[in-house]
Amino acid sequence: MSTEHKKRDLVAEGEASYRKWRDEVAADPEVQAVAQEEAAKKELWLQLVEARQAAGLTQAQLAERLGVSQGQVARVEKRGYDSLTLTSLRRYVTALGHGFALEVQVRQPVQAEQLRRVAVSR
Repeated sequence: MSTEHKKRDLVAEGEASYRKWRDEVAADPEVQAVAQEEAAKKELWLQLVEARQAAGLTQAQLAERLGVSQGQVARVEKRGYDSLTLTSLRRYVTALGHGFALEVQVRQPVQAEQLRRVAVSR
């Protein structure tokens, strides 16, 4: 039984250590910026796939409308693809057909001091 008790303590220590590390990493502005950029990439590819499917198009059909290969459409729709230009994105959305629009949102980064003020005011 003492071995089981030691294992449980090691697990609890490991979990506590992980939580501490996770909180420290989450508080790092550089890590937050990278995480936000990666999340935006993930959201974009998924939105493109969902929009194409909502338009009732296959990758091959969309590729034909764009005048590119199906492989190029697949590449654009691939998770993590980050070489998409604004012009290519506009062409992609236009090729989806009527009812689809491209919206770009620019957000001002929240400064660490602003975050502290909000946290203190609560």
